[in-house]
Amino acid sequence: MNSLESCYTRWSPYLLSVLRIMTAALFVEHGGQKLLGFPPGGMHVPLFTFMGFGGALELLGGILLLIGLGARPVAFILSGEMAVAYFLAHAPHSFFPVNNHGELAVLYCFVFLYLAIAGGGPIGLDVLFRRKARAAMPCNAESMT
Repeated sequence: MNSLESCYTRWSPYLLSVLRIMTAALFVEHGGQKLLGFPPGGMHVPLFTFMGFGGALELLGGILLLIGLGARPVAFILSGEMAVAYFLAHAPHSFFPVNNHGELAVLYCFVFLYLAIAGGGPIGLDVLFRRKARAAMPCNAESMT
């Protein structure tokens, strides 16, 4: 393996974490606009509505994904939310995402689906908790499972 491929191999997991963190940070803004009216400029919706429920998923799920807690199941749920959002809010207007303004919903859906399978990378609370749990195990406990 040449040095460039070695570099790619070494940094790839960390860039997976960066992808997760940046996607989640942007996603939190969508939930924040819907529920908190922050950042300003978006629509503010009541919590106990369909859009309010979506905003809660975006805000809380985005925060969990941002810190890397439960990354796989959270990403799977958010992927499903974005698929539903696309088909209910965007697809009825046009077949093409560029015409129905659904590009972000489609992109989020597939990035979250990827994260649900690939995991959140080495930077996050999931990894930290896994390390602590492994360190607390007796030496022979791993061989018993």
